[in-house]
Amino acid sequence: MQIFLRTLLAVYLGHLLADFVFQTRRLVDAKLRGRPSAYLLHGLIHYLSAILLVGFFVPGSIVALSTHLVIAALALVHLLIDSAKVQLETKRVIRGVAGSYVADQLVHLLTVVLAAWLLSPGMSFTALAAPLKASRSLGNKFLAVPVIYLGVIFGGGYLIRSLTRSLTETVKDDEFEKAGEQLQNAGLYIGWLERFLILTALLLRSPAAVGLILTAKAITRYPEFKSARFAEYVLIGTLLSVSLALVGAVFLAWLIFGTASVSG
Repeated sequence: MQIFLRTLLAVYLGHLLADFVFQTRRLVDAKLRGRPSAYLLHGLIHYLSAILLVGFFVPGSIVALSTHLVIAALALVHLLIDSAKVQLETKRVIRGVAGSYVADQLVHLLTVVLAAWLLSPGMSFTALAAPLKASRSLGNKFLAVPVIYLGVIFGGGYLIRSLTRSLTETVKDDEFEKAGEQLQNAGLYIGWLERFLILTALLLRSPAAVGLILTAKAITRYPEFKSARFAEYVLIGTLLSVSLALVGAVFLAWLIFGTASVSG
């Protein structure tokens, strides 16, 4: 169980890095245009991220041919999933952006779980039901921290952007219309920093700091709240952002400290 969880966390961390940190806007646009070189580069990044992390956190695994074959197969399946998603969205088979994003990430997670199982000798499916509490080793905790942080900060950012896309299309007046895409990108970056600070504050059991963070955000955004629609857009985005950070903090607090409490 220890090996499986450590492998799972390492492979999934590689997935998060490749999908949200190392994948640039230019690479995404090239994939949307169907350029094979973009898909190959994305697949190579996935392979290298996963193989290096698995090799580092699971000693001896990187010298096994089976490890390279499984990770390579995982990268190939990842590309097939991405390509299928683009095709379905292009043909308007999938209409909901948020639903498409969630489904895409769930399928990727299932493939990561399967890859981790294949890389864990003697691991049976019945053992997957074993309590996670019995496997809170130091190595697993060390891997879980960046996994949760990346998932909440970057993965959560794209989820929120997908959920609020319909709102951004209706907010056409006042400052939002003048700023356009630049304002949306600024909001994305603010959201990343906001979730990082809130997640960290809650892990440090300092919920009062969360209030200060949200107050500072409200003050800087106050002049733009003249638009009721924009105010609703910011409020919904902030509530979603705080909710994701809270869920991540509770899980990490339970994993690291053995309690789900994030208050002092």
